[in-house]
Amino acid sequence: MNQALTPSRQEVMLFLEKEIDETGISYLSPIETNWQPGDLLPATNSESFLDDLKDIQGQAENMSYDLLAVLVGDTITEEALPTYETWLGALDGVRANLKSGWMKWIRAWTAEENRHGDLLNRYLYLSGRIDMPKFEASTQFLIADGFDLDTNNDPYRTFCYTSFQELATNISHRRVATLSKKCGNTVLSKICGLIAADEARHASAYKTFISRIFEIDTNEMMLAFEDMMRKKIVMPAQCLRELGGQLNTFSNFSDAAQRLGVYTAVDYVNIMKELIDFWKIESITGLKENGEKARDYLMKLPDRLTKISEAYGYSGTRVKIQLDY
Repeated sequence: MNQALTPSRQEVMLFLEKEIDETGISYLSPIETNWQPGDLLPATNSESFLDDLKDIQGQAENMSYDLLAVLVGDTITEEALPTYETWLGALDGVRANLKSGWMKWIRAWTAEENRHGDLLNRYLYLSGRIDMPKFEASTQFLIADGFDLDTNNDPYRTFCYTSFQELATNISHRRVATLSKKCGNTVLSKICGLIAADEARHASAYKTFISRIFEIDTNEMMLAFEDMMRKKIVMPAQCLRELGGQLNTFSNFSDAAQRLGVYTAVDYVNIMKELIDFWKIESITGLKENGEKARDYLMKLPDRLTKISEAYGYSGTRVKIQLDY
């Protein structure tokens, strides 16, 4: 490996800047041909609007409490996009130049993600199943409260987090799509399926960014990956709360996700395995002693977590918060 390419994180980010400017767009869909929320829900000025609305509400009547709870949690998480854009835009090696390839990526990624919250919010409003003022207050709380990734503005750690989270949201939306179809809600099934496809592309982008960093700054990237896995990857939704200051909203969301099998401890471990395989952690060379120790920890962690979860009977989303490892 060319040792000239293993400087500080900021220098690595600057080195990759032009490459990201040229390749980042390949992970996004052109705005001119991309779907928009208005394409998937009835237009209020359409002569068929009332009939379409009745159809949406009729399909929504068959949704269980658990499925609605998961959908609300997923929607609020998507609606907190301003917080996520702020995190990414503040990263060392990113914020220095607003016209850089990294900032272009962040803005374009944000623009594509923004459609998710808009679409799900409108669907919930039209469904007639949700107390919208309370829902909207929870969204405002999450954005106002903020959420600390504990990455210290480090792009290596942050992109580990986004790689993991994009895979997790893909799983959640995809399974909500499947469950919605089973209960006859074809409108919501199509919505969540399209959003899941976006999340899959975004996960591919962040995973590829990390692959490039591994090639350039191998040891430091390994240490960053280990650190994020030790800290545990938690959803921003853990900070959900309701009017009156109630802090049990995430508990309701995670319990519902567990009961439905939308996102469980098994998924957490499987995502970890996918990242370990994609980044070829086992076969990476050129590590220092601390990097080798980090790799050893990462390679053993999936089996360790699986054994712990089986021993304690954990199968739900909260396993990653509750278990010490």
